[in-house]
Order: sequence, then structure tokens, then C-alpha cells
Amino acid sequence: MTIDALGAILLIPAISAALLAILPGYLLTAKLNVVAALATFLTSLSLFVIEPTSGQYLLLDDLNKVFIVLTTFVGFTTSVFSASYIHHEIETGRLTPAFLRFYHAMYQTLMFAMNLALVANNIGLMWVAVEVATLTTVLMVGIYRTHEALEAAWKYFILGSVGIALALFGTILVYMAARPAVGEGPDGMVWTVLVQHAAAFDPALLNVAFVFLLLGYGTKVGLAPLHAWLPDAHAEGPTPISAVLSGLLLNVALYALLRFKMMLAVNSAAIAPGPLMVTMGLISVIFAALMLYRRRDIKRMFAYSSIEHMGIIVFAFGMGGPLANFAGLLHMTMHSLTKSAIFFAVGHIAQVKGTQKIADIGGLTVTNPVLGWGLMLGVIAIVGLPPLGIFMSEFLVVSSTFSRAPWLTAILVLGIIIALGGLFLRIGAVMFGEPKGKTAPAEASYVPMFTHLALVAMAGIYLPPVLVTGFTNVAKLLG
Repeated sequence: MTIDALGAILLIPAISAALLAILPGYLLTAKLNVVAALATFLTSLSLFVIEPTSGQYLLLDDLNKVFIVLTTFVGFTTSVFSASYIHHEIETGRLTPAFLRFYHAMYQTLMFAMNLALVANNIGLMWVAVEVATLTTVLMVGIYRTHEALEAAWKYFILGSVGIALALFGTILVYMAARPAVGEGPDGMVWTVLVQHAAAFDPALLNVAFVFLLLGYGTKVGLAPLHAWLPDAHAEGPTPISAVLSGLLLNVALYALLRFKMMLAVNSAAIAPGPLMVTMGLISVIFAALMLYRRRDIKRMFAYSSIEHMGIIVFAFGMGGPLANFAGLLHMTMHSLTKSAIFFAVGHIAQVKGTQKIADIGGLTVTNPVLGWGLMLGVIAIVGLPPLGIFMSEFLVVSSTFSRAPWLTAILVLGIIIALGGLFLRIGAVMFGEPKGKTAPAEASYVPMFTHLALVAMAGIYLPPVLVTGFTNVAKLLG
């Protein structure tokens, strides 16, 4: 039953991608995309009532349950937003019907690749899945076929390939470190086998492997200074893909990194991964916070916000311990929901105003009050103001750090405050300035945006006991 459920999480998007590649007509393909995403999400929920069982290739535990449900839920809500958003893009001529089958087929292929990375028990298979997700998003970033979109896709391809190559080298080194203890063959790539024998691995090889893995998967996470692909990819790709990139794909790479961190923690002679993750996390927070002040494109601005928040999440997991790990999981969940909601709002703005340039957008709360106040709520959430969910997660990160390393707390809080100032400075004129640009109605649905924001608002006030228990168990598992 468990294997069937895990298989369904992979088969539903895989079969849907094949169907979407051959079926004509926008309405049919858009509906099938939504139905497939909903079916995958409902299947992921069934994993909570099924006894988890791992095989040689598929793994189910408390850690990937969190990632799978979050990924499939945001994948579903984004498909709902995408259905009407892409229709508008076709009507305005930005996309042609010839690219329609490609877009929806690639969307489900991306969902398949991300799900495969999350459930893979084989570290080589996990690497392949992340590579497939990378190549798929490269193609989708360049779908508009403009000079800027193709340049962004090319940069993403080059930097993503460098990062994934480093991750491959790190994966090979892990296999080499495991060979004396596990032996040659498939068992040397099975994560559950590796983590059981990791204490006997060569610590020197493990150390070098983790450095390569941190650089490789850190590129996909968007950590500075490995982030250069991310702002361009967000700015030039379709908005639903920006939401998936920021809300989901960055988490998948983070998940891969956490798996290897757990392995190193078993080997007492290996390097402690925490300080490396803390350092890269803080660098990302400070760098991205400062860069917010110079952004002129609204999607690019929120892309740097994603870099900042992934820095906070990596910092929390680097600090480790039950409270910091709990805070990291909560922050990851809140960021995925909030940032995808913000990109939904930005997609509406691009359709309403016909531009992404901040200087050409103004007075949204006057011209489009529902959209304007929706985006404002998203910004209030993402900067960590109470009583919304990100305030709770950032408070827990800061609290857990203050008791162990007060000077790190000062750097972290400084970065958060700088980012808050940068976002409010840039977004103020967009919300409350003199009305500018067109005032066309938004064509895409507001429901996904406000659904995400409602969940984030609720999380700041009340966390369901089942969620707290689940996150607590995962936090203990991460060490």
C-alpha cells in the first residue's frame, strides 16, 4: 500500500505529462493539469495514514512527508493560478498555442522530477531527479523566446549545470567513502544503508564530499554567492514558474542537502556541517538584504527576497538542535506559502499594468484595491511582522540562536531588519503612490493567493497540534 501510494505520486504527473504533450486545446489541457496536480496532492495526504515502508529505490519517513505535502499542495494551487494566467498570456500574444502543450507537459514533468527527488532512497537517483527538474525549468524559463528570457535560461543552464556537476562529484565521493564499509554495488547508493554505516566511513572523503555537495546543491538553493541564476530566472520566466521555483524547487535542493547533513552527523570524525551552513546562510541573508535596495524589477526584487529567506532557513538548520530545526521547517513552510502568494500577486500586477518595472507601477491600493492589499499582506508577512507565520518562525530562529551564539543573532537580526527596510522602501510607491500605468482587470484567479495568505495568517496565531507534533519529530530526526 505504501509503495503504491509512493508510486502514484510519481505516476500521476508522469502519465499526465505524456497526455498533455499530445492533447490539443487550452481548456482541456489546463483542466487536466489542475486535476493531475490535485490528485497528486490528495495522494500525498494519504501517506499520513499509511505505515511508511522504504525500499531500495523509494523512501518514506517523517522528513520527506513534510516536503512532499508542501510540494504537492503548492503545485496544485499554482496549477489553478496558472490555468487562467496562461490563458491571458495566449490572448495577449506573449505565448502561442504551439507552446501550450509544451508548457503544461513540462509543468507535470517538473512535478514528477521534484517528487522523485523527495522520495528517492538512492542518492544517485535523487541527483538525477534534481537534474531533470533543473533542465525542465530551464526550458520553461525561456518559453517566451525573448532575448532576455533566452539569456536568463542560458545563464540558469550554465550555472545550474556547474552546481549539479559539483553535486555529482560529491555524490561519487560519498560512494567512495562508503565502499570499504558497505561494499560495491547498489547498496553503496542507498541512503538508508549509508546512514546506518556512516560512522565507519572515511571522514576525510566525507569532508570533501560535503563541501562539494554544499556548493552543488547550494547553487540550486540559491545561496550567495552561488545565486546569480535565480534573479534572472524569476524575472524572465512565466509567473507560475517563478512561484514554483521560489516556493518549491529551492526546497528540493535543500532537502538533498539535509539528507547528507544527517549522514555526516553520524560520523563523529567528520567535519561538522553546521558551521559551513551557518556561514553561507548569513552571507546570503546580508547580501540579499542589501541588494533589495537596488532592484527596479518587482519580480527580481522578490527573487532576492527568496535568497534572503533561504539563507535564514539554511542558517537555522546549520545551527541544529530541536528548536532551530523546528524553526527551520516552519520557516521553510511559511516562506513557500508566502512567496508563492506574492508571485501570484506579481503575476496579476504584470497583467493589470502591463509591466514589471517598479517605477511604472503605482497606487495599486487605489486602482486595484483587492490586488493591492493582497500584495501588501504578502509583503507584511514576508518581512516577518507579527502576527503572521514568518514572524513566528523568525522569532524561534532568533531565540534558539541567542541562547547559543548571541553575536550570530546580532548579524542575523541586522540582515532581517535591512531586508525589511529595503522591501518597504521599494514597495511603498507601488502600493500607495500616485496611480500609474494601465488599470486593466486581473484575469487570473485570486483564490490561490488568498488561500496561501490565510494559511500563513492562521499559522501566526495557531499551529494545529498535529503539525507541531510532526515538525517536532522531524526536528529530532535532523539532530
